[in-house]
Amino acid sequence: MPSETRQPAFVLVRPQMGENIGAASRAMWNFGLDRMRLVSPRDGWPNPSAVAMASGAGRLLDEAHLVETTAQAVEDCDLVLATTARMRGLTKPVYSPEQAMKVAQERIAAGGKVAVMFGPERAGLENSDVALANALINVPVNPEFPSLNLAQCVLLCAYEWQRASSQIEALRVEMAGAEWASGIEVEKLAEHYEERLTEAGFFFPEHKAESMKLTLRNLWSRMPLTREDVKTLHGVMRQMVRWKDRG
Repeated sequence: MPSETRQPAFVLVRPQMGENIGAASRAMWNFGLDRMRLVSPRDGWPNPSAVAMASGAGRLLDEAHLVETTAQAVEDCDLVLATTARMRGLTKPVYSPEQAMKVAQERIAAGGKVAVMFGPERAGLENSDVALANALINVPVNPEFPSLNLAQCVLLCAYEWQRASSQIEALRVEMAGAEWASGIEVEKLAEHYEERLTEAGFFFPEHKAESMKLTLRNLWSRMPLTREDVKTLHGVMRQMVRWKDRG
């Protein structure tokens, strides 16, 4: 059965190749979407090529809602978005994929039902399909090569849905078992280097010494050091001093 997560239905209008339907199902399931609707697939349904391409997302194909017309596919929805790479000469709001999925998320959160339509691979949606939509999603592709693979377009919109509907970390650091060094550990490292560099006569001339020490302290505080990093840098300095003393 489809998941209980509230989400838009992705409507593939007259898709031509089973492989692309299967790839679209994988793209949807990558981002937790499992409401697929199919409008008159060219090569019939079910399609063995779609199943082979779907890999672990075959459940979406088993549960896909098959209809004959685009109107039937979106008849229960109160917001219908149509993807297109070109302007249609129709007066409709035109969203970027990012903004479209934000609007879809807001509508669904308010209790509405949303459909996102994707056209056949060769020429995209027909104007009669687009006329059923409340708004367009215009993918900003290269105008000299506007053709976008069906599964790629599905993946793009599914990703934007994920961004709109959940908290995504813009940046994270994979610590691999390490821990960040504490302030006191970094301070002790700075003192160690300052003491040894003073002994080595590094802070010269004397009137620039304080400025040089401040620059070095600023360097340590700016570096994101782990505890292992601090231990390694202490070891580097100790070994350099030992090597000097052996001479």
